[in-house]
Amino acid sequence: MQSGILKRLAATVAFVALVAPVTATAQSVTPFTQAIAVAAAEDDALSAFYRESKFAPLWVGDDAVHRARRAAFLAVVDKAGLHGLPANRYDADRIRQMMRAADTPREMGKLDVELSRLFLRFASDMSTGILEPGRVVSDIKRTVPESQRLDLLRDISGDRPYAVMDRLGPQSQEYNRLIRARLTLEDAIVNGTWGEPVRASRLERGAQGDEVVRLRDRLIAMGYLDRSASQVFDASMQKAVEAFQTDHGLAVDGVVGGKTLEELNVSPEDRLGSVLVAMERERWMNFDRGDRHIWVNLTDFHAQIVVDGEVYFETKSVIGKNVSSQETPEFSDEMDHMVINPYWYVPRSIIVNEYLPGLRRNPGAHGHLDIIASNGRVVSRNRSFSQYSARSFPFSMRQKPGPRNALGRVKFMFPNKYNIYLHDTPAQSLFSQTVRAFSHGCIRLDDPYEFGHALLELQNDPSPEATFNRYLNSGQNSRVNLADPLPVHIVYRTAIAKPGGGMEYRDDIYGRDARILSALQAEGVTMPRAQARLALSDG
Repeated sequence: MQSGILKRLAATVAFVALVAPVTATAQSVTPFTQAIAVAAAEDDALSAFYRESKFAPLWVGDDAVHRARRAAFLAVVDKAGLHGLPANRYDADRIRQMMRAADTPREMGKLDVELSRLFLRFASDMSTGILEPGRVVSDIKRTVPESQRLDLLRDISGDRPYAVMDRLGPQSQEYNRLIRARLTLEDAIVNGTWGEPVRASRLERGAQGDEVVRLRDRLIAMGYLDRSASQVFDASMQKAVEAFQTDHGLAVDGVVGGKTLEELNVSPEDRLGSVLVAMERERWMNFDRGDRHIWVNLTDFHAQIVVDGEVYFETKSVIGKNVSSQETPEFSDEMDHMVINPYWYVPRSIIVNEYLPGLRRNPGAHGHLDIIASNGRVVSRNRSFSQYSARSFPFSMRQKPGPRNALGRVKFMFPNKYNIYLHDTPAQSLFSQTVRAFSHGCIRLDDPYEFGHALLELQNDPSPEATFNRYLNSGQNSRVNLADPLPVHIVYRTAIAKPGGGMEYRDDIYGRDARILSALQAEGVTMPRAQARLALSDG
């Protein structure tokens, strides 16, 4: 309270000091300009901007520029819900009411600052998101870019307000596709076009009856099947089911049952929730991701090398187990080298939880691992380890390079405090599974050699495969630096908009998106058209 009073007092003093040199007359200090100075005092960006502009109005002027600025702001606020933002946070109707109610110069000055304050909040929400991701899900380690508030005010003070408003949100093609998906899903919700769930336990080619008709209609409504009157599960319906399975990360067999039936019966309301979360996640990553980068979508169990917006290389991945201490975190970093024929330095948590109990019973246990003292020397196993606890065990452990090494024959490094990296694995059988959450947190690759070749090729190596194999065949632990490091983005997307149209969906394996959606709704994000439909049905 006291600091607020002091700030307002300081603002008044600064205001008087600014206008005094302009003219010695008392007319330069008006109720309007003084109201601006006091109202903006507690916000550094607002205060700085209005001092720069000599307390001129940003919004409430009566000329064409000010009218266009107000109209542009109200236009985007009216569409806040389209972007999955909490419309009641800005409340366009309240803004209009404030404009009508402001009558005196002092009220107009306060209104101008309040409009600037609302603009800054809207701009921040649009450009970098409503939520602080780490507060909602602790394993989202992403640093969200901060809005440059003073620069935003300077931008909107120009004579192209609509262009400024258009640039507030993410400019990615994915974000625009998600907006279109939102509209499509809302239409399905309002009009009920997806119909009733399919209730049969299993449907396959040759099946007939009411449940086949229900399946047919649902596939048509979802865009997987052309309009048809057929009541038979025929070849075209099987092809549609296979396309649906591909888009949902399922085993492709053309049979409706089990997981395929479960995904088919997910409601459009639930799919819309996934899209709203994906839009918020896009806002969290509203920065330059690099023309060349590595994209690992945890929910999709794949890793990609992306070049100029196109997938240059892709391979299956294994991610951390669905256990709180082993989930793979989300973050961005930069890959700067690979290690061929790596040592595996066993994480402390694995040493004390998985290996120490065996060593206490038998010092020869886990003989494939070296026990390393703090001076780097290998510790003899001709001794007892029974006296050590998880807290007191003073040694580290590592595995020598080789085909049975836990990291396989290569690891790809983007040094980070979470000790997460991409690597080979001797456990190749796991890649035959559809859901691949088996690691302690790091990301295993199905085709690590080819991944390495692709990285070297992007470094303009004329013989990437030969270079890689030379290090590999030496058997020696070798660091290979990347002359041009690549950004790495470990992400978690359950709703993915396809460039050619349509959507892909993945399971919320760690339950993160459910928590984010709940947090968005707690902030006031709604599905208004779904509510409108309920209101109509009640009437």
